Amino acid sequence: MKEKKRGLYKLLSRKKIYQNPWLAVREDRVLRPGGDQGVFGVVEMQAGSTILAINDKNEAYVAKEYKYAIDRNSVELISGGINKGESPLAAAKRELKEEAGLRAARWISLGVVDPFTTIVKSPNYMFLALDVTEGVRCLDKGEILKVIKVPLVKVVDMVIKSRITHSASCVCVLKAKEYLAGKRSNVA
Repeated sequence: MKEKKRGLYKLLSRKKIYQNPWLAVREDRVLRPGGDQGVFGVVEMQAGSTILAINDKNEAYVAKEYKYAIDRNSVELISGGINKGESPLAAAKRELKEEAGLRAARWISLGVVDPFTTIVKSPNYMFLALDVTEGVRCLDKGEILKVIKVPLVKVVDMVIKSRITHSASCVCVLKAKEYLAGKRSNVA
């Protein structure tokens, strides 16, 4: 491998350790800025979109679903992976329809979050969906989740009290709160 620069590091070699359709794990051998050699383990995951959908009663739609990695139920916003060739907004619209049976007339981008910058590369794009109407869900095979309507003020409280711990959901809720309060004209 030809030596490449990555910030202040020189990439000496790259080795793929594991891969499945959703993530890949690699090991990069580097020359550190001080001259020592080092290793970085990097997890590259499919990018995703997270949506805070709010109806005309100021209720947010959250999903309760068992998450295998943390071995417990998690309450979080509607989220899902971005398919190859799909924009973050298109993925958000698709996921909202599939998981919650919802459509929104207005979409506001709330930016992007990198959930764990030390070892994980997995950008998550956040959206606020307004003027929401309910329809029919279309869950993926094997997907089991319960969608609950919760007053937005309670959802913010759930984030503050760590009852919602999914990082993109937390950031999306807090950015949306600022946007809706008119404190930020451009939160992205």
